[in-house]
Amino acid sequence: MTFAQIFSDFSNDKLLYFFVPVFLLAVALEYGYSRRRRLALYEARDTRASFWMMFFTPFVEFLPKLGAFVIFYYLHEWSPLRDVVQRQWWAWALLLVLDDFVYYWFHRLNHEVRLFWAGHVTHHSAIRMNFATALRQGVGERLHKFLFWLPLPLLGFDPLMIFTMMALNLFYQFWIHTELIGRLPAALEFVFNTPSHHRVHHASNVRYLDCNHGGILIIWDRIFGSFSEEVPGEKPCYGLTSNITSYRPVDVATHEYQSIWRDWKRSRRWSERWRYLLLAPGWSHDGEDKRARVLRRQAATAGGAES
Repeated sequence: MTFAQIFSDFSNDKLLYFFVPVFLLAVALEYGYSRRRRLALYEARDTRASFWMMFFTPFVEFLPKLGAFVIFYYLHEWSPLRDVVQRQWWAWALLLVLDDFVYYWFHRLNHEVRLFWAGHVTHHSAIRMNFATALRQGVGERLHKFLFWLPLPLLGFDPLMIFTMMALNLFYQFWIHTELIGRLPAALEFVFNTPSHHRVHHASNVRYLDCNHGGILIIWDRIFGSFSEEVPGEKPCYGLTSNITSYRPVDVATHEYQSIWRDWKRSRRWSERWRYLLLAPGWSHDGEDKRARVLRRQAATAGGAES
């Protein structure tokens, strides 16, 4: 297959664009409902920033996505399973699970590696939980995202199949960015990512920090110890532990990269600089350690002392 043929196949990855009108209609309906009920689900500057990030993302993503598609094609050609795994129903079902497993680790590491967090943090800088926030995708994370999916073409899944499943995963996740849906039946809450679980994920409360990374399935968080329930007595506080003060689109997209650069300049050792890149957000060589797991441990210790 020539590059022109590969690019032609790549151009068939259009599913997510068909979803956009549905997303925009959902935002309009939720906004209208919020205004009629005076729920304050939307804040003007926050929503504008979300739409700016939605606009930026396709431009940043285009070349990395195209490069990934080409690499996926050649990996698929080398796969001994490519003639076994076609587009059968069971292959789609298996891919859904594998894609979500990959997504879980991609998403979790976006929270636990600061360089990756810098590309993902734009999504979490929203101070409201609504459908517009779902459109506020991490801009910088598009530069490294597709590396996590490299094993899937080697397992026999073709590139367009993989990209289609990634789009379906994002489509599912759009609908869990809301405060209008409470807890679902227990069986669904146990297996699937739900609005309740995702409100936890977007919260900056110490109890909730860096939890619930699954896309469609929440079972990965239950298995790998990153799950937290939404507690009735502790309402999620959305945004960052230290919210950004600028709503300029460039600042929203790059503020954590700027912060890393400032930390690099004040560090004197290369070992410290590498830690600022590779350790979780909140680590400091000369200040308080504010990583999520440290804060949770401190809170648990303080709670135990009080009791």
